[in-house]
Amino acid sequence: MKFLLDTHIWLWSALEPGRLAPRVQKVIADQGNELWLSPVSIWELGLLCRKRRFRVHPDIPSWVNQNMSELQIFEAPLTVEVVLALSSMSFSHSDPADHFLAASAKVFDLTLITSDEHLLKLPDIRVLPNH
Repeated sequence: MKFLLDTHIWLWSALEPGRLAPRVQKVIADQGNELWLSPVSIWELGLLCRKRRFRVHPDIPSWVNQNMSELQIFEAPLTVEVVLALSSMSFSHSDPADHFLAASAKVFDLTLITSDEHLLKLPDIRVLPNH
């Protein structure tokens, strides 16, 4: 199966794996699954590091490249098709990063792994809850 990692799931998998549900840990560890990441998550990581809520070493680009290589993560690019998909989706909250992640899951036919209650309720995408 193909899974899109929500930003917090991606970061927890690397930095705080105990925060992941056992089912999510199995999905991430299963090399038969494809793991995908949006560039929006990398942008969010940069914001979190600037706010000192996360730290990665030696620097963000090196850490991201190493992490994506180790987990064999595919990039879900932010394309015109992803942006256009936003217009056909309804959201109950105003977080643009979540909107882009949901649209990416829809366009690339990925199951989004998340703990975000807003995303878990979206009818337009498949989700795997981190419960």
